[in-house]
Amino acid sequence: MDFMELVQKRYSVRAYKPDPIEDEKLNHLLEIARLAPTAANRQPFQIIIIHTAGRENELKRIYHRDWFVTAPVLICVCTMPSLAWVRGLDGKNYSDVDAAIVMDHLILAATELGLGACWVAAFNPDQACQILCLPDDVTPVLFASLGYPADKPEAKERKPVSALVRYEHW
Repeated sequence: MDFMELVQKRYSVRAYKPDPIEDEKLNHLLEIARLAPTAANRQPFQIIIIHTAGRENELKRIYHRDWFVTAPVLICVCTMPSLAWVRGLDGKNYSDVDAAIVMDHLILAATELGLGACWVAAFNPDQACQILCLPDDVTPVLFASLGYPADKPEAKERKPVSALVRYEHW
């Protein structure tokens, strides 16, 4: 499938089949994430793969929705801000941007492989740090549920390009 078709096919999956994800597919996703661009190629991230089976109650402390833990795998992208590129003019740390690029690559690759995912930012960071045993210098930025979809995509509602783009100036 071409890139436009892939982007159109991707949706936020919130119902999963219990089927496990093949190691080959998971490893492919991790390779795609590894190749994602990051500011100054610093790669200030770590990916944590979490198998949900038997850990549902514990993992619901991170994000309380039932569908989150029915996915066979959760992915957490964490950053180490001290290792990230920082823009000199204003001190903007790009670790969160890097994490978003990594997660986006991973989710698009999952779609291409017939998997579904849902990007989750509304999680409890304190619980995530505790449950995942994160060191103090590591920040959980994003989670994604991952598995074979058991639902169907709804029509996407997006603003038109004309509402999102300006040319030459504001």
